[in-house]
Amino acid sequence: MEKSRRVVALLLLVVLAITISGCGKDKQAAKADFKVGVVTGTVSQGEDEYRAAEIMKERYGDRVIHVTYPDNFMQEQETTIGRITELAADSNVKAIVVCQGVPGTAAAFDKVRRTRDDILLLVGVTQEDPKIIGAKADIVFDRDELERGKTIPKLAKEMGAKKFLHYSFPRHMSIPLVSQRKDIFKEECKALGIEFIDISSPDPMGPDGIPGTQKFILEDVPLQVKTHGKDIAVFGTNLAMQEPLIRAALDAGCIFPEQCSPGPTMGYPGALGIDVKGMAGDMNAILDAIEEKIVEKGGAGRFATWPVALNMTIIQAMTELALRAVDGEIELTDLDAINEQFEKEAGNEMFVRQLYDDLDFYVILSGSRILGAEN
Repeated sequence: MEKSRRVVALLLLVVLAITISGCGKDKQAAKADFKVGVVTGTVSQGEDEYRAAEIMKERYGDRVIHVTYPDNFMQEQETTIGRITELAADSNVKAIVVCQGVPGTAAAFDKVRRTRDDILLLVGVTQEDPKIIGAKADIVFDRDELERGKTIPKLAKEMGAKKFLHYSFPRHMSIPLVSQRKDIFKEECKALGIEFIDISSPDPMGPDGIPGTQKFILEDVPLQVKTHGKDIAVFGTNLAMQEPLIRAALDAGCIFPEQCSPGPTMGYPGALGIDVKGMAGDMNAILDAIEEKIVEKGGAGRFATWPVALNMTIIQAMTELALRAVDGEIELTDLDAINEQFEKEAGNEMFVRQLYDDLDFYVILSGSRILGAEN
């Protein structure tokens, strides 16, 4: 009898061990199977963002689902909302990363929250009110636009600018951080003794589209140089402006302190005819190629950029943070983990701070590199 009890007890232990082991494997399998949705613009509206999503898809395969919002996102907000809610309809999607946070993102998050309270929602570079999107998302990342309101005029002054030309349009001026940055530009320019000149350009979402905006920039910059001289700095608030601004500034001999979305891949390769495909995202190699061309064309010391492509870094860092947070490795809002992840993705020192005390809204800054400047 005693022997039978021992056999039964041993069998129960074996069954229990197998069950526990099996449960553990099931949990690990479930943990590894979850997915992250990444929402970006198309190549024409934001190539850096699109490429960053593709990098994450290459890194994680089917665990990353990449979709795009429409080019004409202002008029097609319902399509943007639909793309985001479709991702949330998949129960295996445990986090959604959106960059840029175009109009419609906050409304989409409202719809997602009605059916999913288990999903993480992350936004980069918002075009909606920071307070509104900050209250709906789990975390938001953006450039430190308010601090850039000070750093860009200072950089322009260092590069020899006596006037600062600001190209934008009403839709962009309705974006709170962009509008506030412009106000800081004005204050900083006044303090530095630089004249601030506000220029209204066509909206790329307008009737003439992106070609109309780019044509305006290419034609207007030489006229401004003829009027104000070469010691003017030109700055545009829209991605589609960057390539023509660089090309026009180089041809006319004026100053280009920084892109609206600074980084080696934004505007410079297209403006200078540099093929970056073989450089495999190596920002140092791309930056060196850009600097060589700028110097060759006589623009040394008159052009600058960040050494990192921030929107790419934001998407890659957000995706990694989401994966780690769902896995339980980190708290999504752990500032040390955020800093570490951003610097790892950027390969460069980054400065991250929380913008609002009551919201998980973080802003990021990097130093600039003046191309061809003497050390």
